Amino acid sequence: MLLEKKNDIQVSIVIPVYNEQKVISSLFGRLQELMNTSTLKLECVFVDDGSNDDTAGQLISICMNDPRFQYISFSRNFGHQVAIAAGLKNARAREAVFIIDADLQDPPELLTAFYQKLKEGYDIVYGIRRNRKESWIKRGSYYLFYRLINKIATLRFPVDAGDFSLISRRAVDVINLFPEEAVFIRGIRSWIGFKQAGMEYNRAPRVKGSTRYSYTKLLRLAMNGFYNFSEVPIRLISYLGIASISIALIYLIVTLINKIVYHTVPQGFTAILFTIVLFGGVQLLSIGVIGEYIIRTFFQVKNRPPFIIDKKIFDGVHSNEP
Repeated sequence: MLLEKKNDIQVSIVIPVYNEQKVISSLFGRLQELMNTSTLKLECVFVDDGSNDDTAGQLISICMNDPRFQYISFSRNFGHQVAIAAGLKNARAREAVFIIDADLQDPPELLTAFYQKLKEGYDIVYGIRRNRKESWIKRGSYYLFYRLINKIATLRFPVDAGDFSLISRRAVDVINLFPEEAVFIRGIRSWIGFKQAGMEYNRAPRVKGSTRYSYTKLLRLAMNGFYNFSEVPIRLISYLGIASISIALIYLIVTLINKIVYHTVPQGFTAILFTIVLFGGVQLLSIGVIGEYIIRTFFQVKNRPPFIIDKKIFDGVHSNEP
C-alpha cells in the first residue's frame, strides 16, 4: 500500500527551513496554490534544520492537517546544505525532486516550466539568477565566487546558479550515494554530469524576515566549493615555495653584487625583517591550506552520520526518530 502511494507522487518539493516563522504562512499559501492547480501529483518535504522559534509548531500543524506536506526535524542545526541532502534522501517522488528555499526568493511556480524542460530529456534543470536583491557586497561576492571557482575547479560550475533546481529521480539517486561530510549540493550536482540546462529568472526579494546565511556561513560554503572541487589550493603551496625561493635567490644575488661591486651591504634589521615576514607568511599560509584538506579528511573518516532526525511526519503520521 505504501509503495503504491510512493509511486503515485511525481515530484517532491524539498524545502530546508531554519527560523522562518515569519514566512511560513506565505510559503504555505504559495505551495498550496501550486499543488491545487498543478496537473502533477506533488508532495512537499519540509526539513527543519533545528529551528528555535515557532517554525516547528507551524510546520507540524500544516503537515498534520494536509498529508501532501511532510515534515522532518533535525536534533540540532546541521546546516542548510545538509538539510537539502536530508530532503533528497527522504523525497519519495518517482520522477523528480524540486529544491527551493523557504524565503520565496526562488518562485515555486517555476516548477511547471522546469518540469517541461525536464521532459525534453534533461536530468537537471537549474535556475540562473537574472538579478539579485541583496546588498552590493553580497552581489559582488557571489559574482567573484562563481568566476573564481570556474578558474580553479576541476569541472565547470553554472554561473549565478544556486541550489534552486529540478533534479530527475535517477540523478537524485546518484547524489544520495555521496557520503560527503562537507556537503556542497550545487558542486555535486555539476560533478555527476548527465544532461543539464539552465533557465533564467528574476529573483524576488525576501518576503519577510532576514536572511539566515551570514557572511561567515557564506564563506564556509565557498570554502567547501573551493576545497572539495579543486586541486589548486594544495598546488598553490608548491607555487608559493618556488616563488619564495626565487625571491630569496634574487635577493641573495643583489646583495652579493652590492658587496663585491659597490662594497655596500644592507644595514640594520630591515632586510632580515623582510625575509622573516615573507617566509613566515608563506609557511603559515601553506600550513593553513594543508589544514583545510586535513580537517575535511579528519571529519570524513570519522564516518559520523551527516544529520540526526528527531521527528518525522509523513502522510499525517507522526513518528519520533531514531
